[in-house]
Amino acid sequence: MSATPDYIDTAHGEMRVWRAGRGAAVVVLPGLVAAASVVAERLAGAHADTSFHVIELPGIGGSASVRFSSFEDVVNTAREAMHALGLAHAPLLAFDLAGAIALQLDPQALCLHADHALGWAARKWTPPDLTPRNDGTHLNALFSHLRDAHVLDASSGRQVAKSGDPFLSPEAMNATFVAAAMSPLAYMKLWSLCSAHAGCLREAANTRGVSEVLSGAIARNVSPAPRTPGDVWRDYVDIPHGRVHLRLSGPDRDPVIALHSAPGSSAPLMPLLKGLGAKRRVIAPDYIGNGESARPDEPVDIATLARDVIALADKLDLNTFDLWGTHTGALIALETSLLAPDRVRRVVLEAPPILDPSFSADILANYFIDLSPDQWGLHVQKAWQMRRDMFLFWPWYRAERAAGRPLQVPDAAFLHDWTVGLLSSGKTYSRTYRAAFEYDTRERMAGLKCPALFCAGASDMLVQGLDAAREMKSGRFFVTGTPATVWYPDQAPEAVEETIATYARFLDHGRI
Repeated sequence: MSATPDYIDTAHGEMRVWRAGRGAAVVVLPGLVAAASVVAERLAGAHADTSFHVIELPGIGGSASVRFSSFEDVVNTAREAMHALGLAHAPLLAFDLAGAIALQLDPQALCLHADHALGWAARKWTPPDLTPRNDGTHLNALFSHLRDAHVLDASSGRQVAKSGDPFLSPEAMNATFVAAAMSPLAYMKLWSLCSAHAGCLREAANTRGVSEVLSGAIARNVSPAPRTPGDVWRDYVDIPHGRVHLRLSGPDRDPVIALHSAPGSSAPLMPLLKGLGAKRRVIAPDYIGNGESARPDEPVDIATLARDVIALADKLDLNTFDLWGTHTGALIALETSLLAPDRVRRVVLEAPPILDPSFSADILANYFIDLSPDQWGLHVQKAWQMRRDMFLFWPWYRAERAAGRPLQVPDAAFLHDWTVGLLSSGKTYSRTYRAAFEYDTRERMAGLKCPALFCAGASDMLVQGLDAAREMKSGRFFVTGTPATVWYPDQAPEAVEETIATYARFLDHGRI
């Protein structure tokens, strides 16, 4: 049974909750070694007549940005989340180290795998230093830590644990890894705080089983508290193709849908969300198959992704809207403007791929390596090196001096975020990207009707598309270089500001 994510607000920041099952409500704190989505699906699979509300803990997954400095902060944030869900008095389940949090909220909470938490705490077992490293090995260390938490006996850390739940599948382990990797230093801190308070689990004396706890579940509909958006906030909406994860900013006027580069998510568009969001609503979805959106196992093309954008606009009651897209996102924006010309006001196309057919064929044959989750985490280092080489070579797999790019290797923290964004898409990461290189950009641009700005920064590997665009230039669109590619690393702040001002002038007034 699949779990469904949503966001709730607390005084400390946005938290994500995963829901699965139907019936009376139980709140779950999923612990620190299994993703909330994995826990929700396992519980609902065994107890389908119960509605499980599994809260991602501060510092993990969709709650990674939640601020905390003490164990009391963590407890209070969990309490606020339960209130926001309308489940302040619901039965409470907790796993491993999260039991220490649960007992502060409800002395009658059922703490599963408390023996694991006590074993880890007794031998002072904690995650290794997860500070992002330039070689990416901090990710290997995190994966090994999580795997050992499941495979090895908690008390000794040296032998296989002979009892317990079935080991996580590679896909479930990858989901767990990605959730913990969203903010690795926060994950380390959360583990340390919970481990320091694990002693309370010795006194829990909780002999109830899961079934007994479920019998006390609240049999009523819940009414979550209304949300209070911040400068940039996140949400989910459902369209016919699946659940779409959004980042949003700005006042509720003059909406622009911002479409990211593939693969990954809309997370790198934060400078755009904050810049354009000063005066207008910016809506940045993760594509179906990428980021935190649904990942159906089916073929994808640019037209399908464009129809998803139109469905999103329908869901948000946007009769008319502007579009901004970069790379793959520019192609989706172009196709959307062709499919819904009466609804798209203006469109910014940043560096859409305009490539020779032979080059596109070479990319389709070599670009998309297999990043399927691996039981030993081998896919993690592959993703890191692939992401790193994307900044060094174009295309990334052509490791030769002539293919070198004029960029610096990003700092480790930036590269960490980009790698985790790639891994969050799982085995479907390549589908939107592949669709971009199968798209006939020249042919589709010929049909463009709405006002358009074709642009690219000087360090963009697709900047040569400006020359091709000038050859096609008509009264329907402007062509210009920009001082920055705002979602790239190491861009000068003044260049980013000037570039966003160029976008704003065009979207507001149709000029540059």
